[in-house]
Amino acid sequence: MTARATIALALCGALSGACATSQQPESEHAGHSAAVAAAAPVNSLPADEAGALARLTASPRHGEWVTIRTGAQDSIRAWVVYPERKTKAPVVLVVHEIFGLTPWIRNVADQLAAEGFLAVAPDLLTMKNLPGFPDSVDRQAAAAAIRTLQSVDVQRQLSAIADYATSLPSATKRYGIVGFCWGGSVSFQHAASSPRLVASVVYYGGPPAGGVATVVAPVLGLYGGSDARINATIPSTDSAMKAAGKTYAYHIYEGAGHGFLRQQSGMTGANATATAAAWPETLAWFRKHLGK
Repeated sequence: MTARATIALALCGALSGACATSQQPESEHAGHSAAVAAAAPVNSLPADEAGALARLTASPRHGEWVTIRTGAQDSIRAWVVYPERKTKAPVVLVVHEIFGLTPWIRNVADQLAAEGFLAVAPDLLTMKNLPGFPDSVDRQAAAAAIRTLQSVDVQRQLSAIADYATSLPSATKRYGIVGFCWGGSVSFQHAASSPRLVASVVYYGGPPAGGVATVVAPVLGLYGGSDARINATIPSTDSAMKAAGKTYAYHIYEGAGHGFLRQQSGMTGANATATAAAWPETLAWFRKHLGK
């Protein structure tokens, strides 16, 4: 696959079609997490898009907006959620979809904090000054703005945000990253860009544009079985990671679509089943590599 093709995949499509789904045969990896999923009660999962704002509003955890200096000419605002624990917490950066930092992404950060992580969800469109922030940014405007971002700038900003977060008094020095759709691709790219990163989780995102040779952190990929566009990248990514001696585990969830964690009511129940399996895998990956 060429770098250009990989970049195109990472953009999650064009504007309103950014998170559409397509069909493909199911993978032999489908269903690997069934036992884990059976143990995941509904209230331990992130809310879907429809219930995200209400869940966020009712959260007992402390969340706050901060502005982080990420370069000589830019700053990024971020939603920081603190876990309720006595000891210092490992950090997880939460990278939004092509639609920007929505209440749903903030809800994901809150759920990570409920599990003991200090979660930081940056608004990587801060410098675009989109109207309607934080609860009603126009999706078409956000998707168009995402397409103007430069990967090198995004990675620089994420590294600065990680430095900020791991310097907080209540944080450890270890951090991971999780991203969705466009953010999934960004999270995989961060594994190839940051030597400090300890663990990466990629929800339905593409591989790094420049290849995997510089990947240091172990990567977990979580994909919907009916997401042929993204899933077409998995075999070559798996082969490349193995050849380079990198850690890459992945699961493909039968019948689930692109964006299944946000759209849990979709694909005739398959998205909810995938969510119940994928979220515990996410937590287990971070606990294994970041600590509890």
